[in-house]
Amino acid sequence: MLFVEAANGVLYAHGCLLNYGRASGIGLMPLSTPVSRRALRHSRVIDVQAYAREDGLWDIDAHITDIKSFDATLASGPRPAGMPLHDLHLRITVDSDLTIVEAEAASDSVPYPGFCNTIGPAYKLLIGLNLLNNFRRELKQRLGGIAGCTHLTELAQVLPTATVQAFAGDVWATRDGAGADVSQEQPFQLDKCHALRTDGGAVAQYYPRWVAKAPA
Repeated sequence: MLFVEAANGVLYAHGCLLNYGRASGIGLMPLSTPVSRRALRHSRVIDVQAYAREDGLWDIDAHITDIKSFDATLASGPRPAGMPLHDLHLRITVDSDLTIVEAEAASDSVPYPGFCNTIGPAYKLLIGLNLLNNFRRELKQRLGGIAGCTHLTELAQVLPTATVQAFAGDVWATRDGAGADVSQEQPFQLDKCHALRTDGGAVAQYYPRWVAKAPA
């Protein structure tokens, strides 16, 4: 991925804004400064891209890599620094109800070539599952343990929330702001996390109609 930093310090990748906080003026809250000098030894990156298709379905492409910063010795042989131990892809296709209608997996780099990378067809078992209906439980039952790849199955666990984020404001109206809230149904995101609890300050400020009233 190509990263480009503009003159104002804002970071973009393929034209997409990355450090939104700096660009918008919102105060950043970074982690604390490490207390000791340290050296990067391992990097795991998970990336999820959501695509709206012309036929009304959505493709959710997930990708995971594990890369070491030193030459590693595996049972299958040496793996030079910077070369992925895992480079795995998982794609699901969902309808507007978040039901999976197609699924596929591919393994470009694995620690045990000829073995790890034969499991891809098993991920067809995701077809028929709904991301909002006990998805992680069904995932574990169908593809946990020796029935699947540890890392592909782990990658699949991020699909529900990633897809919800993709649909929010696009397929589903989030109705942000009191003036836009004319529906009789509570916005789907309320009471789903600590910030948007209906008895909290964020809902009082941004969704006042839906503030939970204390019992009289």
